[in-house]
Amino acid sequence: MTVVLKGDKEFENIPSLKAKALRINLNKDIYGTFAEIGAGQETVRHFFRAGGASGTIAKAMSAYDKNFSDAIYGTEDDGRYVTEARLKKMLSHEMRLMEERIPKDDNPNKIFFAYANTVATIDFAKKFKGHGWLGIRFQLDANEEYNEIQLHIRFKQNETRLQQETLGIVGVNLIYGAFYKHHRPKKLLKYLYDHIDRDTIEIDTINFSGPRFKDVDNRLMSLQLVKNGMTDAVMFGPDGNNILPASMLYKKNILALRGSFRPVTLVNMDMYKKSYEIFIREQKVNEDRTVVVFEITLSNLRAEGEIDEEDFMDRARLLCSLGQTVMISNFQEYYKLVEYFSEYTKERMALTMGVNNLVDIFDEKYYRHLSGGILEAFGKLFYKDLKVYCYPMIDPDTGLTNTSNTLKVHPRMKGLYKFFKYNGKVVDIFDFDEDVLNIFSRDVLQKIATGEDGWEELLPKGIAELIKEQGLFDYNPENALDAKKQ
Repeated sequence: MTVVLKGDKEFENIPSLKAKALRINLNKDIYGTFAEIGAGQETVRHFFRAGGASGTIAKAMSAYDKNFSDAIYGTEDDGRYVTEARLKKMLSHEMRLMEERIPKDDNPNKIFFAYANTVATIDFAKKFKGHGWLGIRFQLDANEEYNEIQLHIRFKQNETRLQQETLGIVGVNLIYGAFYKHHRPKKLLKYLYDHIDRDTIEIDTINFSGPRFKDVDNRLMSLQLVKNGMTDAVMFGPDGNNILPASMLYKKNILALRGSFRPVTLVNMDMYKKSYEIFIREQKVNEDRTVVVFEITLSNLRAEGEIDEEDFMDRARLLCSLGQTVMISNFQEYYKLVEYFSEYTKERMALTMGVNNLVDIFDEKYYRHLSGGILEAFGKLFYKDLKVYCYPMIDPDTGLTNTSNTLKVHPRMKGLYKFFKYNGKVVDIFDFDEDVLNIFSRDVLQKIATGEDGWEELLPKGIAELIKEQGLFDYNPENALDAKKQ
């Protein structure tokens, strides 16, 4: 079957699932195990049916009973089974057995793999759609260290049988991609959806590791997931590895800051620090269960046209260097962001934004696609336990400092704005640093590009050094020399 993959210019000839499994089976050097928990042996079934599996499958197993599973893989501290930690234990255990039982000395050309998944399908009440972790640890050369691909999926189908079938297809695509598409990791992501519809599963986390992926930055892979419509939001931590949003946000208090962070400046950090101080003093907020998220929207990344992946990476490196957790989302409207957070927590949430962003929230043009218009959006935004922390801005025309009290909204919106303002949903940040109010990322970016003096002092400690050392945002020391000469 010949189809065009979304975003691709060329036609792609997608092999059938049987052809993929058979190609693996007929490779005399590939040998491995399948361990599937929670949704049947759906992946290995394709390899058995394709033929020639005796040369590929060392073992296939399902440890459905929890006691058996614990006896084989050990217990988890949190008592859960569908976790990244469980998947890692499964891969490590199965690969260790492979190495013990199939000695390399007797099989010098064998390249081993271990495929595993741990999955929970939809419940009988159909309230919990189900999710799972899949992974493969594999070699591409008998003498190299192992490579690894791990991903998390969320089911969208409403029948267990359909979810099981989808899981099997994704598993085949993952194994085939690992062996034959590893050199094109961005393409490999798209190939995971071969023979399934995009609306059947969501892939919200993926991590590559090992010698064949030493040049792969998992933050860039995160961006691809959102860019390709595989998920609405991804998160990654200071170490650069992707984080499962559910594990980071579950039952947490959430403080979110949206911005371009191009680059992150002193005013961004003042917004964060001052709003955080207010947030943790809130009556219902437990500081030990509080998460801070720096969010960049896909629309912001597209502000200059097509997404500049290098520009994105520059922003990500700087935020990570400051120890921050970063989210990339497809939520242009704030209420969609709050809805997303609400899937994982019922605790207090807060959004930190400048006065100019608060004005945008009260602009009706963003809600014309909703049948209930701005009232529907505000119902979704503020019916949760949410507050907006408003950071002041200097009006470039008057030189005055604007706050939520001097905010000018459309006359039709004044009543609505006053309602939320005087009910404590909008809170001004008063103890701001007046010395940083005149800092704007766009001005800093221009100074970096032209080599103008003074931009270093506008950034958090250590950021200017990183920009210079790594040449971020097209920094060129020759530009600085030329500027001084002039």
